[in-house]
Amino acid sequence: MTALRDTARAKLNLTLEVLGRRDDFYHEIRSLVAFAALGDSLELEPGGTLALTIDGPFAPALSGDNLVIAAAEAARSKARAITLGRFRLTKILPVAAGLGGGSADAASALRLLAVANQGILDEESWREIAEGLGSDVPACLLSRPALITGRGEVVTPVRGFPPCAVVLANAGLQLAAADVYGVLVSSDLLAPPEQPQETLDFGGSFERLLDHVARRGNDLEPAALSLAPVIGEVLAALRRCQGAHLPRLSGSGPTCFALFATEDEAKRAAAELRAFRPNWWIQATMLLPN
Repeated sequence: MTALRDTARAKLNLTLEVLGRRDDFYHEIRSLVAFAALGDSLELEPGGTLALTIDGPFAPALSGDNLVIAAAEAARSKARAITLGRFRLTKILPVAAGLGGGSADAASALRLLAVANQGILDEESWREIAEGLGSDVPACLLSRPALITGRGEVVTPVRGFPPCAVVLANAGLQLAAADVYGVLVSSDLLAPPEQPQETLDFGGSFERLLDHVARRGNDLEPAALSLAPVIGEVLAALRRCQGAHLPRLSGSGPTCFALFATEDEAKRAAAELRAFRPNWWIQATMLLPN
Protein backbone atom coordinates (compact mmCIF):
# COMPACT_ATOMS: atom_id res chain seq x y z
CA MET A 1 0.00 0.00 0.00
CA THR A 2 1.18 3.54 -0.75
CA ALA A 3 2.53 5.47 2.25
CA LEU A 4 -0.06 7.59 4.02
CA ARG A 5 0.86 11.09 5.20
CA ASP A 6 -0.47 13.45 7.85
CA THR A 7 0.53 16.68 9.63
CA ALA A 8 0.76 16.77 13.43
CA ARG A 9 -0.14 20.42 13.86
CA ALA A 10 1.18 22.63 16.66
CA LYS A 11 -1.45 23.32 19.32
CA LEU A 12 -1.65 26.78 20.87
CA ASN A 13 -3.43 27.56 24.11
CA LEU A 14 -4.73 31.02 23.29
CA THR A 15 -6.17 31.13 26.81
CA LEU A 16 -5.52 28.79 29.73
CA GLU A 17 -7.44 29.07 32.99
CA VAL A 18 -6.48 26.67 35.79
CA LEU A 19 -9.63 26.27 37.89
CA GLY A 20 -8.20 24.11 40.67
CA ARG A 21 -6.54 20.86 41.66
CA ARG A 22 -8.75 17.77 41.35
CA ASP A 23 -8.99 14.69 43.57
CA ASP A 24 -7.23 12.64 40.87
CA PHE A 25 -4.19 14.99 41.08
CA TYR A 26 -4.90 16.53 37.68
CA HIS A 27 -5.85 20.19 37.34
CA GLU A 28 -9.21 21.29 36.02
CA ILE A 29 -8.69 23.70 33.13
CA ARG A 30 -10.60 25.80 30.63
CA SER A 31 -8.66 26.69 27.50
CA LEU A 32 -9.31 28.03 24.01
CA VAL A 33 -7.01 26.13 21.68
CA ALA A 34 -6.20 26.61 18.03
CA PHE A 35 -3.98 24.74 15.60
CA ALA A 36 -1.28 26.04 13.29
CA ALA A 37 -0.58 25.12 9.71
CA LEU A 38 2.92 24.30 10.98
CA GLY A 39 3.55 20.84 12.38
CA ASP A 40 5.54 17.64 12.37
CA SER A 41 5.14 15.31 9.39
CA LEU A 42 4.18 11.68 9.91
CA GLU A 43 4.08 8.88 7.35
CA LEU A 44 2.74 5.35 7.67
CA GLU A 45 3.55 2.41 5.40
CA PRO A 46 0.80 -0.02 6.45
CA GLY A 47 1.69 -3.67 6.96
CA GLY A 48 4.58 -5.53 8.51
CA THR A 49 6.18 -5.02 11.89
CA LEU A 50 5.40 -1.90 13.90
CA ALA A 51 8.39 0.45 13.71
CA LEU A 52 9.26 4.13 13.96
CA THR A 53 12.09 6.14 12.47
CA ILE A 54 12.61 9.80 13.38
CA ASP A 55 14.42 12.55 11.53
CA GLY A 56 14.22 16.33 11.33
CA PRO A 57 15.89 19.15 13.25
CA PHE A 58 14.45 18.17 16.65
CA ALA A 59 14.87 14.40 16.30
CA PRO A 60 17.92 14.36 18.64
CA ALA A 61 15.79 15.84 21.43
CA LEU A 62 13.53 12.78 21.49
CA SER A 63 14.51 9.86 23.66
CA GLY A 64 12.81 6.94 25.35
CA ASP A 65 9.24 5.88 24.65
CA ASN A 66 7.39 7.67 21.86
CA LEU A 67 3.68 8.42 21.76
CA VAL A 68 3.45 7.35 18.10
CA ILE A 69 4.30 3.78 19.11
CA ALA A 70 2.07 4.07 22.20
CA ALA A 71 -0.82 5.17 19.97
CA ALA A 72 -0.34 2.22 17.63
CA GLU A 73 -0.11 -0.27 20.48
CA ALA A 74 -3.24 1.20 22.11
CA ALA A 75 -5.12 0.84 18.82
CA ARG A 76 -4.01 -2.79 18.51
CA SER A 77 -5.18 -3.44 22.07
CA LYS A 78 -8.56 -2.03 21.13
CA ALA A 79 -8.89 -4.16 17.98
CA ARG A 80 -6.46 -6.99 17.29
CA ALA A 81 -7.36 -6.96 13.57
CA ILE A 82 -5.83 -3.53 13.07
CA THR A 83 -3.01 -3.28 10.53
CA LEU A 84 -0.03 -1.33 11.85
CA GLY A 85 3.21 -0.74 9.95
CA ARG A 86 6.26 1.49 9.69
CA PHE A 87 6.00 5.12 10.81
CA ARG A 88 8.39 7.88 9.85
CA LEU A 89 8.27 11.08 11.93
CA THR A 90 9.92 14.29 10.73
CA LYS A 91 10.23 16.35 13.89
CA ILE A 92 10.20 20.07 13.14
CA LEU A 93 8.47 21.28 16.31
CA PRO A 94 10.65 21.81 19.39
CA VAL A 95 10.24 19.29 22.20
CA ALA A 96 8.71 20.17 25.61
CA ALA A 97 7.77 23.54 24.16
CA GLY A 98 4.13 24.05 25.10
CA LEU A 99 2.94 23.23 21.58
CA GLY A 100 1.48 19.79 22.25
CA GLY A 101 4.01 18.22 19.90
CA GLY A 102 4.05 14.71 21.33
CA SER A 103 0.28 14.66 21.68
CA ALA A 104 -0.09 15.94 18.11
CA ASP A 105 2.21 13.15 16.89
CA ALA A 106 0.09 10.55 18.70
CA ALA A 107 -3.12 12.00 17.27
CA SER A 108 -1.60 12.00 13.79
CA ALA A 109 -0.73 8.32 14.18
CA LEU A 110 -4.34 7.57 15.13
CA ARG A 111 -5.65 9.44 12.08
CA LEU A 112 -3.33 7.49 9.79
CA LEU A 113 -4.31 4.20 11.35
CA ALA A 114 -7.99 5.10 10.95
CA VAL A 115 -7.43 5.66 7.21
CA ALA A 116 -5.46 2.42 6.87
CA ASN A 117 -8.12 0.45 8.81
CA GLN A 118 -11.40 1.93 7.66
CA GLY A 119 -14.44 0.36 9.26
CA ILE A 120 -12.61 -1.52 12.01
CA LEU A 121 -13.21 1.11 14.72
CA ASP A 122 -15.77 3.89 14.90
CA GLU A 123 -15.06 7.53 15.65
CA GLU A 124 -15.90 7.18 19.35
CA SER A 125 -13.42 4.30 19.72
CA TRP A 126 -10.62 6.39 18.23
CA ARG A 127 -11.53 9.21 20.61
CA GLU A 128 -11.41 6.81 23.58
CA ILE A 129 -7.93 5.67 22.52
CA ALA A 130 -6.84 9.31 22.27
CA GLU A 131 -8.12 10.09 25.77
CA GLY A 132 -6.19 7.17 27.19
CA LEU A 133 -2.94 8.47 25.70
CA GLY A 134 -2.99 11.88 27.37
CA SER A 135 -5.01 14.96 28.19
CA ASP A 136 -4.04 16.86 25.01
CA VAL A 137 -4.49 14.01 22.54
CA PRO A 138 -8.30 14.29 22.07
CA ALA A 139 -8.02 17.96 21.09
CA CYS A 140 -5.10 17.17 18.79
CA LEU A 141 -7.08 14.34 17.21
CA LEU A 142 -9.71 16.90 16.19
CA SER A 143 -7.11 19.60 15.34
CA ARG A 144 -9.78 22.27 15.10
CA PRO A 145 -10.32 25.40 17.22
CA ALA A 146 -12.01 24.26 20.42
CA LEU A 147 -12.74 25.01 24.04
CA ILE A 148 -11.20 22.28 26.15
CA THR A 149 -12.28 21.56 29.72
CA GLY A 150 -11.88 18.85 32.35
CA ARG A 151 -8.20 17.95 32.46
CA GLY A 152 -8.18 18.76 28.74
CA GLU A 153 -10.03 15.74 27.42
CA VAL A 154 -13.46 17.40 27.02
CA VAL A 155 -13.35 19.04 23.60
CA THR A 156 -16.07 21.42 22.38
CA PRO A 157 -15.46 22.80 18.85
CA VAL A 158 -15.92 26.55 18.42
CA ARG A 159 -17.61 28.24 15.49
CA GLY A 160 -16.53 31.07 13.26
CA PHE A 161 -12.85 31.01 14.20
CA PRO A 162 -11.28 33.63 11.93
CA PRO A 163 -8.27 33.03 9.71
CA CYS A 164 -5.31 34.80 11.30
CA ALA A 165 -1.56 34.56 11.58
CA VAL A 166 0.76 33.89 14.47
CA VAL A 167 4.45 34.21 15.29
CA LEU A 168 5.94 31.52 17.53
CA ALA A 169 9.15 32.22 19.45
CA ASN A 170 11.21 29.97 21.70
CA ALA A 171 14.55 30.95 23.22
CA GLY A 172 15.85 27.42 22.71
CA LEU A 173 15.05 25.60 25.92
CA GLN A 174 12.71 22.84 27.07
CA LEU A 175 10.22 23.11 29.90
CA ALA A 176 8.33 20.06 31.11
CA ALA A 177 4.65 20.65 31.85
CA ALA A 178 4.94 18.56 35.03
CA ASP A 179 7.61 20.92 36.35
CA VAL A 180 5.47 23.99 35.66
CA TYR A 181 2.42 22.48 37.33
CA GLY A 182 4.69 21.44 40.18
CA VAL A 183 5.42 25.07 41.14
CA LEU A 184 1.92 26.34 40.32
CA VAL A 185 0.09 27.73 43.34
CA SER A 186 -3.50 26.51 43.00
CA SER A 187 -6.35 25.62 45.35
CA ASP A 188 -8.13 22.31 45.61
CA LEU A 189 -11.25 22.14 43.48
CA LEU A 190 -14.23 22.28 45.84
CA ALA A 191 -16.89 21.40 43.27
CA PRO A 192 -16.88 20.38 39.61
CA PRO A 193 -17.16 23.49 37.41
CA GLU A 194 -20.06 23.97 35.07
CA GLN A 195 -19.46 22.70 31.55
CA PRO A 196 -19.97 25.14 28.66
CA GLN A 197 -23.65 25.47 27.82
CA GLU A 198 -23.17 26.79 24.30
CA THR A 199 -20.55 26.75 21.62
CA LEU A 200 -18.29 29.79 21.28
CA ASP A 201 -18.94 31.59 17.98
CA PHE A 202 -16.55 34.29 16.79
CA GLY A 203 -18.48 34.93 13.60
CA GLY A 204 -15.28 34.98 11.57
CA SER A 205 -14.20 38.19 13.32
CA PHE A 206 -10.56 38.67 14.31
CA GLU A 207 -11.62 41.51 16.62
CA ARG A 208 -14.07 39.27 18.48
CA LEU A 209 -11.36 36.65 18.90
CA LEU A 210 -8.95 39.26 20.28
CA ASP A 211 -11.61 40.51 22.71
CA HIS A 212 -12.24 36.99 24.02
CA VAL A 213 -8.53 36.22 24.42
CA ALA A 214 -7.73 39.60 25.98
CA ARG A 215 -10.19 38.97 28.83
CA ARG A 216 -8.48 35.69 29.74
CA GLY A 217 -4.83 34.92 30.32
CA ASN A 218 -2.57 31.93 30.80
CA ASP A 219 -2.54 31.00 34.47
CA LEU A 220 0.64 28.97 33.99
CA GLU A 221 2.67 31.98 32.86
CA PRO A 222 3.91 33.10 36.33
CA ALA A 223 4.98 29.54 37.20
CA ALA A 224 6.78 29.11 33.88
CA LEU A 225 8.51 32.49 34.29
CA SER A 226 9.78 31.45 37.70
CA LEU A 227 11.48 28.42 36.13
CA ALA A 228 12.63 30.12 32.91
CA PRO A 229 12.97 33.91 33.27
CA VAL A 230 14.06 34.17 29.62
CA ILE A 231 10.36 33.78 28.75
CA GLY A 232 10.02 37.42 29.83
CA GLU A 233 12.57 38.43 27.17
CA VAL A 234 10.66 36.53 24.51
CA LEU A 235 7.38 38.19 25.45
CA ALA A 236 9.02 41.62 25.46
CA ALA A 237 10.48 41.01 22.00
CA LEU A 238 7.07 39.99 20.65
CA ARG A 239 5.45 43.09 22.12
CA ARG A 240 7.84 45.27 20.13
CA CYS A 241 6.77 43.74 16.81
CA GLN A 242 4.56 45.93 14.65
CA GLY A 243 1.07 44.50 14.32
CA ALA A 244 1.47 42.06 17.24
CA HIS A 245 -1.57 41.36 19.37
CA LEU A 246 -1.70 39.76 22.83
CA PRO A 247 1.78 38.23 23.21
CA ARG A 248 1.65 35.43 25.75
CA LEU A 249 2.87 31.98 26.70
CA SER A 250 1.44 28.89 25.00
CA GLY A 251 0.50 26.12 27.41
CA SER A 252 3.23 25.45 29.93
CA GLY A 253 5.81 27.06 27.63
CA PRO A 254 8.47 28.02 26.99
CA THR A 255 7.19 28.88 23.48
CA CYS A 256 5.45 32.26 23.27
CA PHE A 257 3.24 33.65 20.54
CA ALA A 258 1.59 36.80 19.23
CA LEU A 259 -1.40 37.03 16.93
CA PHE A 260 -1.40 39.02 13.68
CA ALA A 261 -4.23 40.00 11.36
CA THR A 262 -2.37 38.92 8.22
CA GLU A 263 0.31 36.45 7.20
CA ASP A 264 2.44 39.24 5.70
CA GLU A 265 2.51 41.07 9.04
CA ALA A 266 3.54 37.90 10.81
CA LYS A 267 6.31 37.14 8.30
CA ARG A 268 7.74 40.66 8.66
CA ALA A 269 7.68 40.37 12.45
CA ALA A 270 9.38 36.97 12.34
CA ALA A 271 12.11 38.36 10.09
CA GLU A 272 12.70 41.24 12.51
CA LEU A 273 12.89 38.84 15.45
CA ARG A 274 15.37 36.55 13.68
CA ALA A 275 17.64 39.51 13.00
CA PHE A 276 17.43 40.45 16.68
CA ARG A 277 17.71 36.90 18.10
CA PRO A 278 19.23 34.58 15.47
CA ASN A 279 19.59 31.71 17.95
CA TRP A 280 15.92 31.58 18.86
CA TRP A 281 13.41 29.26 17.17
CA ILE A 282 11.05 31.65 15.39
CA GLN A 283 8.26 30.75 12.97
CA ALA A 284 5.45 32.63 11.25
CA THR A 285 2.45 30.55 10.32
CA MET A 286 -1.34 30.62 10.03
CA LEU A 287 -3.87 29.50 12.59
CA LEU A 288 -6.38 27.29 10.85
CA PRO A 289 -10.03 28.36 10.89
CA ASN A 290 -12.88 25.90 11.24
